[in-house]
Amino acid sequence: MVRREGGTGSTPPRNHPPGRRAVRRPAVDLRRPGSRQAHPRSAASNPSHPLSGSRRSGRAGAGGLVAVLVTLSTLLAGCSRVAVVDPTPGPAEAAVCTALMADLPEQVLDQDRRTVEPGTFSAAWGKPAIVLRCGGPAPPTLTPFSECFDVNGVGWFSEEATGGMIFTTIGRAAYVEVAVPTAYQLGSGALVDVGAAVSAHDPVVKPCAG
Repeated sequence: MVRREGGTGSTPPRNHPPGRRAVRRPAVDLRRPGSRQAHPRSAASNPSHPLSGSRRSGRAGAGGLVAVLVTLSTLLAGCSRVAVVDPTPGPAEAAVCTALMADLPEQVLDQDRRTVEPGTFSAAWGKPAIVLRCGGPAPPTLTPFSECFDVNGVGWFSEEATGGMIFTTIGRAAYVEVAVPTAYQLGSGALVDVGAAVSAHDPVVKPCAG
């Protein structure tokens, strides 16, 4: 999971725009580490498993099979979930984020959307997870002089973090944070994918311009 390291800068006023505008997009590490997939334990290797040992009656065997399939599907479903700490926005920001969350795309960087817990103001796509959070505080290192990266009319503040990059909207009613792991070749492309929802539901307070 991408996370910030501890910072010492003071938190600026909410939605304060930076003083400069950059036309380049921030680069993200091009490395793509391999992924590992967990395999469920074989029924035959477990002597207490309902499918191991001698053959049972038709009714008992069918019942055991159903139980195994239900358990297996539950475990697989649990593995696909992402635990994210939801922000706690105020009423105005919560209204913005509720509308934004309902309009997010099903894919980001060609990665499918995943189930997030609790997921009220957060979303995720792919493995490793690209995570979006709406309604959180300003980034600790954001200042009035920080660079603003404009992507399709949406201003973003970028920061290097442990495991990847974190991009946060600035100059809008609610902060939208997108954390992109280094596994993705062009992390800033995620900003293009979520930008339409941001533009539609998170009103501009002050444009990203000097």
